[in-house]
Amino acid sequence: MDTMRERFAPVVSQLLDEDPRVAVVLAEIGAADFQETMRRHPDRVVNVGIREQLLVGAGAGLALTGLRPVLHTFASFLVERPFEQVKLDLGHQGVGAVLVSAAASFDWPAGGFTHMAPGDVALLDTLDGWTVHVPGHPDEAETLLRHAVAAGDDRVYVRLSLQANRTGRAVDGHRLIAVREGRSGVVVAVGPMLDAVLEATEGLDMTVLYATTVRPFDAAALRRATASAGTDVVLVEPYLAGTSTAAVGDALADLPHRVLGLGVGRQELRRYGTVEEHVTAHGLDAGSLRERIGAFVTARRTVSTGA
Repeated sequence: MDTMRERFAPVVSQLLDEDPRVAVVLAEIGAADFQETMRRHPDRVVNVGIREQLLVGAGAGLALTGLRPVLHTFASFLVERPFEQVKLDLGHQGVGAVLVSAAASFDWPAGGFTHMAPGDVALLDTLDGWTVHVPGHPDEAETLLRHAVAAGDDRVYVRLSLQANRTGRAVDGHRLIAVREGRSGVVVAVGPMLDAVLEATEGLDMTVLYATTVRPFDAAALRRATASAGTDVVLVEPYLAGTSTAAVGDALADLPHRVLGLGVGRQELRRYGTVEEHVTAHGLDAGSLRERIGAFVTARRTVSTGA
């Protein structure tokens, strides 16, 4: 299976051929994948070099001319390093772009903490008007990329990762998908966390919802699920733990509920290791998830029975 990032350049190159509004801005990362496309569209494929603030500023300038810019580099260099430009050049000026990241929270452990971005979605949450897609499979990444580019002049973040579920699902850029139904709580699995969540909750009487678009958050689907499964909600996100707990709280504000936010911890892991070792260290492997979700459900039952 190809990776999400391997799907990125062919899809966007095709969009450049099809739509004269589409432009691509790169900061050296990924430029080799666009060499042929750059020859076909030299005025709409721009490599600014290792200048991430300029990456966003140039993209905003292209948007001001009426183009639909797609900006790409590692997440830490796309959201964190040029955050002022994301906030002002795009948000303050009221223009849109599609930000497509790579490396996710810890896709390249050998790159060290400079190349890790577990706080990217939480950081974008401080800004208004962003749509955030977190695909869990290359097929979903392609669908959501096309959806993002076609989304008028909106500001959209597409978070690509090496981690992926075994199979893709039919996503539409809006809805939570019900994958499993139960009566003892709801687990919301975000993007590449779905396979681990399904394994972790096997045999547990819990509803599993799948999210590949986390902003805006599909509050209506969550409320429908809690009507039969109850209002104990577990969020399993591939980035900073608790990033979406406020969104769940808002969705269930008028109902008594409990929320457990699982994801990447705040403590910096200072050993390179492997992606799998980072997943385990943050308690996001299937075994750890089952233990943590099980303890959460058991605690509710203990309180309700007075044991």
